[in-house]
Amino acid sequence: MSNHLNEETAHLNLAAYSADDVFKVADSSISGLSHDEVRKRQTKDGPNRLKEAEKEPIFLTFIKNFTSLMAVLLWVGGAVAILSHSLELGIAIWFVNIINGIFSFVQEHRASQATEALKKMLPAYARVIRDGKEEKILAEELVAGDLVLIEEGDHISADGRLIFSTDLQVNQSALTGESNPVSKTSQPDLDTSKTDLEFDNMVFAGTTVSSGSAKMIVTEIGMATQFGQIAHLTQNMAEDKSPLQKELDRLTKQISIIAVTVGAGFFMAATFFVHEPIAKSFIFALGMIVAFIPEGLLPTVTLSLAMAVQRMAFDHALVKKLSSVETLGATSVICSDKTGTLTQNEMTVNQLWQLSGKYEVTGLGYSSQGDIIKDGKRVSLVDNEALEHLVRFAHLCSNAQVLAPDEEHTSYTILGDPTEACLNVLAEKAGITLENNHKWGPRLKELPFDSIRKRMTTIHNIEDLVDGSQYISITKGAPKEIAERCHSYKDQTGLHEMTDEKLSQILQVNDDFAQNGLRVLAIAYRPLEKENLQNQEKWNQDVLENDMVFLGLVAMSDPPREGVKEAIEKCHQASIRIIMVTGDYGLTALSIAKKIGIVTGDDAKVISGLELEAMSDADLKEALRHEIVFARVAPEQKYRVVTALQELGEVVAVTGDGVNDAPALKKANIGVAMGITGTDVAKESADMILTDDHFASIVHAVEEGRAVYHNIKKFLTYIFNSNTPEAVPSAFFLFSRGFIPLPLTVMQILAIDLGTDMIPALGLGVEPPEKGVMKRPPRKLTDRLLNRQLLLIAFVWYGLIESVLAMGAFFLTYFMHNGNLASFAASGQLYQEATSMTLGAIVFCQIGMVMNSRAANQSIRNIKILGNSVINLGLIVEFFVFLALIYLPFFQNLFHTASLGIWHWLYLFSCPFIMIALDEIRKYFVNKKKN
Repeated sequence: MSNHLNEETAHLNLAAYSADDVFKVADSSISGLSHDEVRKRQTKDGPNRLKEAEKEPIFLTFIKNFTSLMAVLLWVGGAVAILSHSLELGIAIWFVNIINGIFSFVQEHRASQATEALKKMLPAYARVIRDGKEEKILAEELVAGDLVLIEEGDHISADGRLIFSTDLQVNQSALTGESNPVSKTSQPDLDTSKTDLEFDNMVFAGTTVSSGSAKMIVTEIGMATQFGQIAHLTQNMAEDKSPLQKELDRLTKQISIIAVTVGAGFFMAATFFVHEPIAKSFIFALGMIVAFIPEGLLPTVTLSLAMAVQRMAFDHALVKKLSSVETLGATSVICSDKTGTLTQNEMTVNQLWQLSGKYEVTGLGYSSQGDIIKDGKRVSLVDNEALEHLVRFAHLCSNAQVLAPDEEHTSYTILGDPTEACLNVLAEKAGITLENNHKWGPRLKELPFDSIRKRMTTIHNIEDLVDGSQYISITKGAPKEIAERCHSYKDQTGLHEMTDEKLSQILQVNDDFAQNGLRVLAIAYRPLEKENLQNQEKWNQDVLENDMVFLGLVAMSDPPREGVKEAIEKCHQASIRIIMVTGDYGLTALSIAKKIGIVTGDDAKVISGLELEAMSDADLKEALRHEIVFARVAPEQKYRVVTALQELGEVVAVTGDGVNDAPALKKANIGVAMGITGTDVAKESADMILTDDHFASIVHAVEEGRAVYHNIKKFLTYIFNSNTPEAVPSAFFLFSRGFIPLPLTVMQILAIDLGTDMIPALGLGVEPPEKGVMKRPPRKLTDRLLNRQLLLIAFVWYGLIESVLAMGAFFLTYFMHNGNLASFAASGQLYQEATSMTLGAIVFCQIGMVMNSRAANQSIRNIKILGNSVINLGLIVEFFVFLALIYLPFFQNLFHTASLGIWHWLYLFSCPFIMIALDEIRKYFVNKKKN
């Protein structure tokens, strides 16, 4: 609270004060502040604007893309290649690093704009009274204690306490997420069970006046407002690395250790076993280190993520940050809003109830397609006066409008309260034209809804007599408050006296509707005598809202979105928990949660914002281990729920659309904003935006995220298995003390890593999700990309097979020509043919390996051989690159290769089939053992 207000005075106390006492606490008056006092307070408290956290300079953001552990490893690898007298190779490695860094920077350089978006939502001007005169000032010049005038359409510039109001309603959806306008009053609010945002006499920065007018005393400005607190939470949140980024860092360290260990081993062997000069041994060891660095890893990961982003865009999910894609795959909990995400955000009347019977209403949303049905038959209003009055009067006692889709709006647009809007649709379904209904019963006066009375009343001049009167008042609102004020009721058989039994029946039906998650309004009316009309002072709530005639109940709900139930079932199969976190009422939220399958047990607990506020962190964590629904929560409480889940080891995705959701969206491992209903703040704070606001799109995105992780493992298997046949030839050279010439040169190794292997490896990164990927639990954060199983399968199983075939090709070339070991020589045509065959054997083994990697642990028969266009292109490119390496003179000189004959090609073409056949045998026995 501002320093100019009593530091010990909380919102609760201000809400409980009278208007005169508020002036005293704020040190203000009905004439407002003096200009001198304003200047003093501005000097002390500063301007009414959001403070921005210091941003990282853009050049540092750019540099970070070139200083990750893997990037550093590639810089070192390029330097090593240059030191090994392979200038072209070193430049190629650096070029790969540069391209990848620029690509990542362009893709991910979206510095957080949450604060900027928040600032856009605040108004530029405000109307105040200072020194007894009304002035229009910049909103940032407001100070605590200012007397501010607000009216319909205004954006509110600061938090304040109302001291006068007329029919004021405020849209607080930016802070609460719920779009229903909230009635406000200047009367003291003594309810101690309310949260700050629920007080009837407090208004807040960033909200909008829906109707009415008021005066308020500013209580908080800038960062001290509810709006500012959200901004503070959002902008001061440290950016954490995604699970994939952390895993890649760990992988880089592992690869570095492997590469350096192998290099050191070869250096020691070359120096002390072969007795090569230290300089030559060092360069040889550096070459081996380069061979073990997967130069294509970063480009493959980036491309894999980028391709997943493209596929997700087709499924209505736009990802802002590449690394967020894989985070989705590790998601174990989704904290979802209700309205608009799980539901359609279109209130729909489902049932009508009168004491003579119940009626079903068909059709969903704001379309007028639908009927009123009883016992399976369409009901006409012609022969049912009580039902006609229920439908007509419900519409007349409402202010909302429903606008049909047009060129600017693809869906229905609501002006006013959605709860009232569906009453218009109900009338149209019953065949009542809205324009004609207003002519039939023009409105003379209105007593607006307020949260104390819990009802609204309008007075009409009716075209037809109702109970012998031309004038009536119509009241709608909370069933209990209305039914208790009715002396009679009307049903299909006429007017009857209200009895305690009938009153109990009404309240029981209301409870039944509420238990089913339906929002219920009661409709009643009162015929008015002419003498009351002549003296409008008698048109007050004591007269109009007593001795009424009860007509019936209107039950409505926001229906679940199509496909949501199936998407939630898919999440359950994938061992992903869903927790509803909503600003709606607990009973409604729990009912919807049960209806769509979020909650499956009977012991699910609903925790309100007030209950959550009283819970310790330990109690909250314990509650989160069970089925739970959070209702009426404040922004910092949603943030707290996310934090608690993360501390329990969960990977958390959060959905949201309002300013109130921004802290939780940014805190979450993956923040998901609504693209249609979402505010700019929510979209800027989130990692992903749903263009259709549909929960099912999140599930599709999770599936893609899981595919990314599996594809990276496929890539690693593919790329690492060639490391063994690249190292084994050097081992033959060393351990034969140079008797066997080097079967594979460093340049040829890099020709594999950066030439023939690159595109097929990238192709593995764009493999679509495997069947059944959503029937497995999410990966644990302790799962490693480079684990023991991958090392054994890549380096030992696949690596040794390729090594045998590669060295077989090398020796076979010599034996086919001379047939004895003495013919080995490290120069000449024969040697170049032999190294070309070693190179070719590895290349063709990798053709078989890319198919093995695509199939992972399933048979190759279960995949579409030609189903991946990138791999298909890669295999074609791989083949022609190899042709160029061995037949074009320029490349022959550069890579020390030679032309091959027919028998060479027969051997090479057999290699992929041998790789596939042997792996099919392995998979058969592995899967048989599992089953």
